[in-house]
Amino acid sequence: MKAITMRATALATAGVALALTPALARESTTPAQTPAPAAAQGDEAIRLATATVARMTIAEKLPQLLNVAPAIPRLRIPAYNWWTESLHGALGARNTTNFPEPIGLAASFDAPLVHDVAGAISTEVRGLHTLARETGRVGRIGTGLDTWSPNINIFRDPRWGRGQETYGEDPFLTATMGVAFVRGMQGPNPDRPQVIATPKHFAVHSGPEGTRHEANVFVSPHDLEDTYLPAFRAAIVDGRAGSVMCAYNRIDGQPACASDLLLKEHLRGAWGFTGYVVSDCDAVKDIADNHKYAPDSATAVAAALRTGVDSECNNASTADIAGLETRYREALDRGLISEGDVDQALIRLFAARYRNGDLPGLAGAPAAIPTGAIGSPAHRALALAAAERSMVLLKNDGVLPLRSGVKVAVVGPLGDATRVLRGNYSSGLSGPPVSVLEGLRTTLGASQVTLVPFGESMTDGDRVPTSALRTPDGKPGVLARYYNPATPLPALFAPGTREKTIAAVRYQAKPVVTRIEPDVGDRNLDLARVADVHRTVFTGFLVPPATGRYRVGLSGSGGTLELDGRIVSDRTKARWNDLPGMTTIELTAGKRYPFTVTGGGGDLVWKRVSATPDADLKRAAAAADVLVAVVGLTSDLEAEETGVTMPGFSGGDKTTLDLPADQLAMLDQARATGKPIVLVAMNGSPINLAWAKDHAAAVLEAWYPGEAGGLAAANILTGRTNPSGRLPLTFYRSVADLPPFGDYAMTGRTYRYFKGTPVYPFGHGLSYTRFAFAPLTVTPAPGGAETGLSVATRITNSGERAGEEVAQLYLDFPDAPGVPRVALRGFQRVALRPGEAKDLRFDLSPRDLSAVTPDGRRMVMAGRYRVTVGAGQPGTGVPGQSAAFTARQSAELPK
Repeated sequence: MKAITMRATALATAGVALALTPALARESTTPAQTPAPAAAQGDEAIRLATATVARMTIAEKLPQLLNVAPAIPRLRIPAYNWWTESLHGALGARNTTNFPEPIGLAASFDAPLVHDVAGAISTEVRGLHTLARETGRVGRIGTGLDTWSPNINIFRDPRWGRGQETYGEDPFLTATMGVAFVRGMQGPNPDRPQVIATPKHFAVHSGPEGTRHEANVFVSPHDLEDTYLPAFRAAIVDGRAGSVMCAYNRIDGQPACASDLLLKEHLRGAWGFTGYVVSDCDAVKDIADNHKYAPDSATAVAAALRTGVDSECNNASTADIAGLETRYREALDRGLISEGDVDQALIRLFAARYRNGDLPGLAGAPAAIPTGAIGSPAHRALALAAAERSMVLLKNDGVLPLRSGVKVAVVGPLGDATRVLRGNYSSGLSGPPVSVLEGLRTTLGASQVTLVPFGESMTDGDRVPTSALRTPDGKPGVLARYYNPATPLPALFAPGTREKTIAAVRYQAKPVVTRIEPDVGDRNLDLARVADVHRTVFTGFLVPPATGRYRVGLSGSGGTLELDGRIVSDRTKARWNDLPGMTTIELTAGKRYPFTVTGGGGDLVWKRVSATPDADLKRAAAAADVLVAVVGLTSDLEAEETGVTMPGFSGGDKTTLDLPADQLAMLDQARATGKPIVLVAMNGSPINLAWAKDHAAAVLEAWYPGEAGGLAAANILTGRTNPSGRLPLTFYRSVADLPPFGDYAMTGRTYRYFKGTPVYPFGHGLSYTRFAFAPLTVTPAPGGAETGLSVATRITNSGERAGEEVAQLYLDFPDAPGVPRVALRGFQRVALRPGEAKDLRFDLSPRDLSAVTPDGRRMVMAGRYRVTVGAGQPGTGVPGQSAAFTARQSAELPK
């Protein structure tokens, strides 16, 4: 689905209970009789939902099938927007906590940590719902008690721009982390969820971004069962997720949101799912418009509804477009759907609103969370711990940890960057971001760390912090004025009229709200008196901390920036996810530069750059002991369906695994100085680290580590924290080593089926201490190994520092068609003091022991297996122990 901006939030539908289209407004107010489904017996939420739907007219029912569900005043049902995001932090009008991007959380190999992170996010989502109730801004994006997370698609190809949102390339790791997130988000009782989790995108969905709306993905029965479905099955069957989101693409000819194979055979059939299905945004529209699977829009909504889609996300809802429900009215009139089909979907949706406490009346439903829980100190501490556990030390020739008194020069475009920390699907309104530069100055002392500004780069564009902003009267922050329309606008706009109507709007001469904001960020949902369509004007002074060359501008769309008397950025025609529009300006330290930002939805951004970066680096290196090169990408380059096309990137996806050319040139120059290079990589996907492996003294993979990421990296580089992350991905040398991007066959992909030599393998990661594993004890279940077994070992910290190790269990299967080369089937994170030992036990179920035949049957296969427990994959030279066991007979498992 499309990532939301605060502009989209401001324009999403609200308060439309009385804004029915004329055709629907003429409907009888006599409620239809809704038969109670069999599931209502013994389920109070279903009973309440059935009774509620029975009281509704068809005119009231049909709009409820969309992501923006209007209020029904006569039934005292408030508006509700099902569109809420919290992939690795809640998105809203308050400063929420920004945790590491999911690919980094996966690198922690720490399911309890992911559970706790999801629990913290869930608390903040509920706090934002409370805020919406207090301000009356319900029905807006980001105010619901469900969330469209986690993304548990398999990161099968490193070119995919959205792979950063996933838990990596392995089905077992993804399933384990996905279940932990779902349970953490929903809380201890899935029948009374704190926030309903929505695993996505179901299924067989992982790029390319540019073809996702029309792609027809053909996948073998083997790969479907072996790779693409296990994490979804686990999230539904084991995690008991209350919702699931269907994807954009077709699978073997059928759109995912009208797929009998996915929604009927697997989801509702084999897995027994009783929750609700939501479409990806415009995926139902795609059924006719792009897939041509249905001849028109009415047939498209009928196909989705009858296959099992309960709630349609339609992007037109973000623009308050009227009449989206008329497609369902037409389908009903043509006999393509029945009122019973509508009722079945609505009962599932209203049952969810009762279960999560949005609607009153269900005993034991969760209580409201106060807004003060948003962005709490405890959550910020958790963000730091998560970032530390996510980072992976890939190489260390002894330069790390950095000793006290060392002189460090920070080089590279991301050394002082903060936007890169957040990753995608994140709120700009988060806790104060800590760059690597700031983190190193905190741990080593400011006098020991020098910044070397980089030249102008495609990665530029950090939010200007409050410390560099002053209001017109000299206070920290900016003065924000919010203006409502002089004449109220309709709650919904007739199709084709919105842009013209808003362009003609005259706003009130006096602002409805005037207040000091910490920065140029969209906080309108925090203000009850601000209309959904409004004009925002930010004014103040930009006060640079140092003299030099800066790039200054706006990100997002819809705004203009006037700085020191001239327009330096005009975003009125920009897309929401275009790269920032920036102008290079010479600024003087401490001087006050007046600015005005008109329009919301973006950030005031800047970046200090150098006109002579090569000379600056050479001069700084001469006075330094170590160069810390912070390089990588940003989630504006590798992203979701963008219009960005430049060397290495196309539409959000990557076309190469190499770092940008200017960064590679800088690294070569840094090497020429003769000083040791500690390379810190920030990225959401595998990049080619062959140069770093050959030439850097140390390599730390930091991902997009969240608001506390710079301090986490510094803690690891200086030894305050022992590195303990492990790669959830294979780091290849080149896309030439891989099959074509659009080919969904798993042959030649991921560590399970890749036959080449990677730069760094899945599961790899170093420590500042050493660990040893005792020989394994394998104990089959009483019915034989094919019915399960346990594997026991003992792990010892044989080094001189306290640290955490990730004990990884891999299976090597009997020689049979379809089995992987090797597969992860267990992992445990263990913290040990020097000399301390701990017994470990892994209990493997038949599903853990199974593999998939070419025709898609999941089997425990008869034959000889080999199990390895160690610090990484067997055969990669890491400490570990192996043992063999035999399954006497084969056994087929259910889907």
